[in-house]
Amino acid sequence: MNNRKVTLAAAAAGVLTGAAGLSLLAMPAGAGQPPSLPNIAPETLVEQVLTSKPGAFGGTIEVDNKLGLPSIAEIPQLADGKHSARIWTDGNGKLRLALPNGQSEQTIVDDGTTTWSWNSQDNEVTKSEHKPDQSKDQKDQSGQKGTPEKSIDPATAAKEIVAKTKEFSDISVDGTARVANRAAYELVLTPKASEKTLVREVRIAVDSELKMPLRVAVLTNGTAEPVGQVGFSQINVGPQDSKLFEFTPPSGAKVTTPEAKEEQQRHKPEVGVEQALQGENPQIFGTGWDTVVGARIPADAMTQVPAEAQGLVDRFTKKVSGNWGSGKLFTTKVATILIADDGRVVAGAVPEQVLFDTIGQVK
Repeated sequence: MNNRKVTLAAAAAGVLTGAAGLSLLAMPAGAGQPPSLPNIAPETLVEQVLTSKPGAFGGTIEVDNKLGLPSIAEIPQLADGKHSARIWTDGNGKLRLALPNGQSEQTIVDDGTTTWSWNSQDNEVTKSEHKPDQSKDQKDQSGQKGTPEKSIDPATAAKEIVAKTKEFSDISVDGTARVANRAAYELVLTPKASEKTLVREVRIAVDSELKMPLRVAVLTNGTAEPVGQVGFSQINVGPQDSKLFEFTPPSGAKVTTPEAKEEQQRHKPEVGVEQALQGENPQIFGTGWDTVVGARIPADAMTQVPAEAQGLVDRFTKKVSGNWGSGKLFTTKVATILIADDGRVVAGAVPEQVLFDTIGQVK
C-alpha cells in the first residue's frame, strides 16, 4: 500500500479487502444439499487456496450486503441490499466485468494492455493504459485504487483474506457445501482470542476440484447470520469467447483518462468527500485481523470540503473525542474509520477503542 492515496472509501477498502478482506462481500443463490467429499486437513486446504491458479471462467456473482455501507455511485454493489455482477476471465490477466446499476450498467474490460471502463448512463469511457514496465503485482499496488474487479471476485478476495490472516486464526474445515452447483469444502478462519476485531469468523467455500474459492461469508460478533457474503450463483469453467476481452468505445462516447475524470468530477459532493480526505503514504499499525491503516490528510484538503459534501460526511459519522483530540467516527458492522479534526485518519476491522488507542501514532 506504499505511495497510494488514502481516502475515506480507500481506507476502508484497504483494511477490509487487504488486511481482513471484508468490505465487498455478497451472498450467492441457493446452495443445495452438501456433497459427500473425502476428508481434508485444514492446513492442506489453506495451501491449496493460496497456490491455486484459476483458469478461464465466466460467471454470475450475487450480492446481498448487510454491512451498513453507504452507496458509492460507481460501485453500487457496495451498498446494502441485493445486487449482482457478471465476470469473465481468460485465466491470463484479461477480464470483463459488468456491474448493473438500475437501468444502466458499468462495463470494465482489461484487454491485457489497457483497462476500459464504460458507463452506459452517460456514455463516457475511461481509458487507462498499462505501463510497459508494470508487472501485475505492481499494477495492483498502483493508483488504481478500489478496483471493483479485485473486490467482487470471491477467488481474489478469499486469497487475500487467507494470506494475510491465516497465522492469526484458528483454522478448520466445517463440512461441505454446494455453490453454483459445484462441490466445495467449507474452510473456516476464526480470529485467535488475542485479536481485537469485529469479525467472529470467515467461511470460505473452496471448490473441491479446482481449489478455487467460490464463496466468502463473514460473521461478526453479536450476529447469528452472516453480515455479508460474496459468491457465484452460476459459473462456467473453461475458455471464454475472446471477443469478451475486446473493447471499442461506443459511437459518440466521450473518452477520457482517470486523471481527467477525477478533475472533471471533483466538485461533485460524493467525489468531494473522497478528494478532501486524500492523504499520502499510509501507515500500517499491527498485524492480522486488528491491522489499522493510518494517514494524515493534507491541511489544504481539510479546508476544501464543499458544504454539501460535508453534509454527507456528517450524515454517516458521529462526533467523538478523547485524549487524542476530537473528530468523526464512521462505523459499519465490520469496519470503523476515525477522522480527527486535525487531519489524522485511522481505519480497521476493529472496535472504535482500538482506533482511539492507535491514532496517536499517526505521523
